[in-house]
Amino acid sequence: MTLSLPSRLFPWVSTGALALITAPAYPLASLVFAGLFFLGLHDATQSRHAIRRNYPLTGRLRYALEFIRPEIRQYFIESDDEKLPFSRNQRAMVYARSKIQNDKRGFGTIKDLYAQDAQWLSHSMRPLETETEDLRITVGGPACRKPYAISIFNISAMSFGALSANAIQALNHGAALGRFAHDTGEGSISVHHRKFGGDLIWELGSGYFGCRTPDGHFDPHRFAEQAADDQIKMIEVKLSQGAKPGHGGVLPAAKVSAEIAQARGVPMGEDCVSPASHSAFSTPVGLMQFIGQLRELSEGKPIGFKLCVGHVQEWFGLVKAMLETGISPDFIVIDGAEGGTGAAPIEFADHMGMPLRDGLQLVHNTLVGVGLRDQIRLGASGKILSAFDIIRCRALGADWCNSARGFMFALGCIQSRSCHTDHCPTGVATQDPMRQKALDVTDKAQRVFHFHSNTLHNLAEMMGAAGLRTPEQIRPELVMVRGPNGQAAPLSSSLTTLAPGALLSTHSQGGLPQPYASLWQASSPHHFGPTLN
Repeated sequence: MTLSLPSRLFPWVSTGALALITAPAYPLASLVFAGLFFLGLHDATQSRHAIRRNYPLTGRLRYALEFIRPEIRQYFIESDDEKLPFSRNQRAMVYARSKIQNDKRGFGTIKDLYAQDAQWLSHSMRPLETETEDLRITVGGPACRKPYAISIFNISAMSFGALSANAIQALNHGAALGRFAHDTGEGSISVHHRKFGGDLIWELGSGYFGCRTPDGHFDPHRFAEQAADDQIKMIEVKLSQGAKPGHGGVLPAAKVSAEIAQARGVPMGEDCVSPASHSAFSTPVGLMQFIGQLRELSEGKPIGFKLCVGHVQEWFGLVKAMLETGISPDFIVIDGAEGGTGAAPIEFADHMGMPLRDGLQLVHNTLVGVGLRDQIRLGASGKILSAFDIIRCRALGADWCNSARGFMFALGCIQSRSCHTDHCPTGVATQDPMRQKALDVTDKAQRVFHFHSNTLHNLAEMMGAAGLRTPEQIRPELVMVRGPNGQAAPLSSSLTTLAPGALLSTHSQGGLPQPYASLWQASSPHHFGPTLN
């Protein structure tokens, strides 16, 4: 049962009442209750710990008080980490780095390095000094007139509406401090994204929020007005997301506040619908033409799209559309099926979409096979948290990585898994004005900044230990993986690779590995959907 706001405050307020009631007859007890009351008052007014601010006093007495909220009890008492997407050790690492605390570990590894799929980076006998300033990638193909130097580690797509106003402000302030990018999510650009001026990647979903007509279609004039803002560095068309690929969404009318309505360009008092598919295009060729239109309307800013790979033929159709039209995106973000920070139907979360490793490898290989990989940058998202996660994605073909949960942890998220209830205990994923007030923007922005900078510091140290100076030098043969037979081998030995231009050469068609041999020929740039016999 979810406790209301007065119930959350009752244990603290009641101690003050007990102090007054017991004062005449029991002065010692009165002093105890008064001490507890003032301790709760301190909790309610401090800014560093959102849980204690939302749950004064009981946030401290978490082990003793059985009436505490279920998700907080789970966080502090539950011992089965398998029930949560990230373990306590992973969250502790983020918390330590965001708070500039000691994130070192004593007494050896807790990982089983002899387990199947155990992974590690090979080190060099001649380590180097690698600077974090070098960890940037320039995004912008031949048709791009305003390329952007993006950090190798950025904030993944999370909308205002899914996250609170304070959370959005803290994320963007942290991004401004660290000069890295903040993806808006498909909820468009709010006043909270603009307050601190951090670099934005504007995600354009099927609802065309921020640039839609009254009936929900794409409005080129409103798009051009928004895209002219210098704060917007890149524009990303969302085709699908890892948490629920192929699934639309509805923000109930009750949650459509005046600020959300203004940001999205939708009326208050009505459900805000994100359709499952786009209305601006219906074929792969149409998508490329839409990308070309967005590039012109934005006066040459980098334009790309995000997808969780589904039907392989559809992906091949997109690549064929690039070849046929001569229009290609400046970047593609591959979202793994394991990603997603909010709520999704269980069946979609567990059984829809391609995992990041497979999708990233497929996209990278295909672009190599048609000679477009040098023109198109690849981003990766899906449970990316640490420096080694970034290295592994780089080895698989990514140019940069995005993280959602990592930055949510930096904000103070305790992984209560109540994102869809509007009762987030830390003020991160809620529109409740009292709950989100517990999230102090200035303090949490510093944590976002420090988590990013310390992760890059560790990335630079790992690269230096491996004898690498730049991200471009990270190759799959440097990452070791233990296979099912117990033998360790370079990651490169288990990856399918294509020679440059292999998909364009008729001589190499017969020797292509699967799925290229069977599905490349069957794909079409003129329709979506699998070919059904």
